[in-house]
Amino acid sequence: MASPALSPHQSIIDSGVMDPSRVEIVLVRPWRPANVASACRAMKNMGLQRLCIVEPPADLQDKSARALAYGAWDVLDGARVAPSLADAVSESTVVAGTTGRDVEGAWTPRRLAAEVEERAGGGGLSVVFGPEATGLTSAELALCHVQVHAPTHSDHASLNLAQAVLLVSYELRLGALGGETRPPRVDRASAGEIEQAIQDLRGALLDVGYLDPFNPDHILAELRGLLARARPTRREVTLVRGVARQVSWAGRIARGRSPAS
Repeated sequence: MASPALSPHQSIIDSGVMDPSRVEIVLVRPWRPANVASACRAMKNMGLQRLCIVEPPADLQDKSARALAYGAWDVLDGARVAPSLADAVSESTVVAGTTGRDVEGAWTPRRLAAEVEERAGGGGLSVVFGPEATGLTSAELALCHVQVHAPTHSDHASLNLAQAVLLVSYELRLGALGGETRPPRVDRASAGEIEQAIQDLRGALLDVGYLDPFNPDHILAELRGLLARARPTRREVTLVRGVARQVSWAGRIARGRSPAS
């Protein structure tokens, strides 16, 4: 199906929606080279070029697999490799994790396309897809600011990797073609900067005895979600980190420990 053409006076970049150059597709532990190659073709069909792979499969250069990336070999060959999801998304201001489960509060791909630019404030978007058979783990989804679920039919709900990538990429492209106004650019904190603040809060809340040292992650996941929903600026995250360090210092003093310990 042909995509609607932009008029001579319209461009994606000037439309006020997410510029495709700021969108990165992240594939986490994909099992099959053929699925990665097919996802590359789906991306390029919808004008997306940036791909990151966490723990890529072997034999990405296999000829039969590469054939499935027809016309999108530049996307496949230009993919960057990251050692972990946290590393992969550290520069993005919005991280959207896809899930096959209809979880409460999950966004549809259409809502992602409609709202992501305002939330990103001019920063980047990472759209994360998990392994074909299992999807993202709970810990990986906790690193995502929003969860995205496509409301497929219950008789056959699962999508293959390339279908899922195509569906989300298509909605982002439709949103780009229909955009009209550009929201003001805001210096949003990246996912990596938010995670640094979370780790500072972890230390501070342990020092004052608020967190259970044997199971701190549940509370930290809620705090991570809170910060992500707040869409803080880089300065606001710096303020949070400063408060955390001061709380940590006071907690160590109160417990009779050296402030530098």
